Amino acid sequence: MGGLFGAVLETDCVIDIFYGTDYHSHLGTRRGGLAVKNERRIVKTIKKIENSYFRTKLGSELPALHGKSGIGVISDNDAQPLVLGSHLGAFGIATVGKINNLEEIIKEAFSRRIHFSEAGGGSVNPTELAGMLISQKDSFAEGIVYAREMIQGSCSILLLADEGIIAARDKLGRTPLAIGKKDSGYAVASETTAFYNLGYDVEYFLGPGEVVQIDAKGYRQLVAPGNQMQVCAFLWIYYGYPASSYEGINVESVRYRCGKKLGEKDDTSVDMVAGIPDSGIGHAIGYANFRRITYSRPYVKYTPTWPRSFMPQNQSDRDLVARMKLIPVKDLIEGKRLLFCDDSIVRGTQLKDNVAHLFRAGAKEVHMRIACPALIYPCPFLNFSTSRSNLDLVGRKAIHEIEGIDDSEAILECLEAYTDQASEKYDKMVDVIRSRLGLTSLRFQEINDMIEAIGLDREKLCTHCWNGNGRF
Repeated sequence: MGGLFGAVLETDCVIDIFYGTDYHSHLGTRRGGLAVKNERRIVKTIKKIENSYFRTKLGSELPALHGKSGIGVISDNDAQPLVLGSHLGAFGIATVGKINNLEEIIKEAFSRRIHFSEAGGGSVNPTELAGMLISQKDSFAEGIVYAREMIQGSCSILLLADEGIIAARDKLGRTPLAIGKKDSGYAVASETTAFYNLGYDVEYFLGPGEVVQIDAKGYRQLVAPGNQMQVCAFLWIYYGYPASSYEGINVESVRYRCGKKLGEKDDTSVDMVAGIPDSGIGHAIGYANFRRITYSRPYVKYTPTWPRSFMPQNQSDRDLVARMKLIPVKDLIEGKRLLFCDDSIVRGTQLKDNVAHLFRAGAKEVHMRIACPALIYPCPFLNFSTSRSNLDLVGRKAIHEIEGIDDSEAILECLEAYTDQASEKYDKMVDVIRSRLGLTSLRFQEINDMIEAIGLDREKLCTHCWNGNGRF
């Protein structure tokens, strides 16, 4: 996915930019970067973070950076932030999102003799593409509106310019942006987690499509928010940080409510409840508290040396890291009926290994409760649940097995029947997944309960991954 942070202060902003960006490290796996505007120019630095942490890679760069305004980004894809020259002046740019019609826009740009810098992997950097589109108009605000009209997918943007920072939330608000305030200035972030320890209070949540200009004295609206929103529901269920809030709704509180919802519809007799670390823990606490069953940690996470499980780009390496850092506590497992809560099952490869380890450690039963419905559709709006094949998704793979159809178009015609959680086909899909993972029982959250736990109106949430209902 990726995360953005920016600050404009009356004093030097580099420390705030450094730590504020670092607080977004859970959102991306490939690149981390900073851009700071000093008296003469914008200075940037970008590092690979696939095999190390943002702070480790960027810390040595700080002595070369100074200025009162800057932006930072954790990126799951392209190298950024970039510094671009244009008739609007030099500006830094960082983006979060996904441009589905990238090649189409590139082709049209080439037809107008527009060129791009050399890019890794033989493709144009999507952030540079966004900057090119913005530069086509007479102001940054007009350019951002134009870029969003051209882009199919999603794109939230931070610009670093002479005017300060210009922050633009995606047209349908799929990814969040919030403004924080302290005595010396203002900041903007994808995650409100970044504000508290740096002394900021949450001041304002940008609406869908809203564009604001921020300086050390305050912020003003350049483009009003739209009246339609499709914020990604997975922010609360999975990839958001527990201390963060989006639309004023705290992540950890939602996870407690999700767990409670799971517990309300379950009477399975077990000896203890646990969460798959880390994002499954909140859901498990909510479940255990409601059912008044002991919450324990039969799985503990070894974090001193192992990076997060999704950091390596190779799937087999990710599986190895996940397996090595989750250690079973045999004394709590042997002879016990265990119930685990987790945020989701994407591919299921790591969970299958976890279940096998638990039974090898002596578990009598292993039950799994998932805080969202089964994933059936890949995400076309962000870089979550993307893979080389749709069949990597655990729900889609089960449907393929049930239907026995190789043709992808034929499979698409079958999918809707499996999104009805009251149908026999849905039950059959769940049982196929349960059997493949080796679980005693498996239940997914009902979509209405998930939406109620989040607390936003249904039409304001994107639920495409589960039912294909995302608005394009």
